[in-house]
Amino acid sequence: MALDVEAIRAQIPALKSGSARFDAPGGTQTPQPVIDAIGEALANPLANRGRTTEGERNADGIVAEARAALGDLLATDPRGIVLGRSATQLAYDLSRTLAKSWGPGDEVVVTRLDHDSNIRPWVQAAEAAGASVRTADFDPATGELRPEHVEAVLSPRTRLVAVTAASNLVGAMPDLPAVARLAHGVGALVHVDAVHYASHAVVDPAALGADTLVCSPYKFLGPHLGVLAARPEFLESLRPDKLLPSSDAVPERFELGTLPYELLAGTRAAVDFLAGLDPEARGSRRDRLVASFAALEAHEGALRGRIEQGLAALDGITVYSRAARRTPTLLFTVAGLRPAEVYRHLADHGIDAPAGTFYALEASRRLGLGDEGGVRVGLAPYTDTDDVDRLLAALGTLTG
Repeated sequence: MALDVEAIRAQIPALKSGSARFDAPGGTQTPQPVIDAIGEALANPLANRGRTTEGERNADGIVAEARAALGDLLATDPRGIVLGRSATQLAYDLSRTLAKSWGPGDEVVVTRLDHDSNIRPWVQAAEAAGASVRTADFDPATGELRPEHVEAVLSPRTRLVAVTAASNLVGAMPDLPAVARLAHGVGALVHVDAVHYASHAVVDPAALGADTLVCSPYKFLGPHLGVLAARPEFLESLRPDKLLPSSDAVPERFELGTLPYELLAGTRAAVDFLAGLDPEARGSRRDRLVASFAALEAHEGALRGRIEQGLAALDGITVYSRAARRTPTLLFTVAGLRPAEVYRHLADHGIDAPAGTFYALEASRRLGLGDEGGVRVGLAPYTDTDDVDRLLAALGTLTG
């Protein structure tokens, strides 16, 4: 089923501004049903969760519905869905909790391909525990992190491997099942950053080999939140720092303070919106999500090919997104111009394609782009061929 992009765009008020938006890897625009769900939650009585008053029941229901929706999206038991401020916050919280059992002689593996939110929390937690950090390299010529790169830094002392499911900088998608088999083979846990991946592909932590996995709803048409998915029985084995009166039940044990109920209502609506991208899909919400993501991948793959062909025809452009398996995300530079200059030029032409390292600082440096990075073009369900043609035309005036 092909996406009805016109119908999708009609439901996203921000697109009325007229900009061609390629900034989705940093955060997508919000559909009206998500906006409505947030407003409806705030328009009705809300209170701390419980079953006595209407406000308590509303809050309780919103949380349950959000966990169920995210469980369907992430193929995870809703009891294993932890809600937080951001993926970064959840990574810090998890790293501090796991590090309680680390000590001198233990090792943690991170990769140069990752967003810093999947590097620094683990590095800092390891340092505080007296453990060592080993870093897996990637091939700068292709942007690929291969299983042998990770294998080279594993040892019987490895306690955890933190690895991305898809690079937010160049889109490269490592062979996670192979990486996880290697990590589990030495007794290590695998933590997966799926923040970028979850916007473009069906997530299945068990198939990926992830013991824990994080994502962010605002990258897939929802509000600003973070989500951690894990098996409930694994979460039961962990003892995070928490307030004495707060619940010790899983997953509430890991959630600090009152949850943002209105944003959780919006998150549930975002998952339902994704499940409806293919209007002919039938079955459970998970079944409809799988079908809709198949249609989304076909749509975004076709547009990515159109962009890549257009960029190849322009002089002076170097593309760094070269991995065999990658998301529809392209990083490039223009000869003789700083990335920020290209960004401003495109913005002047009504095109939002930002420049920088996007917190993937280690990857940018490894690619030889230093702390300036490059210009990043990312696709979303609402991107259409007119957007792509406008981008290529504006770049043509810059290079031609």
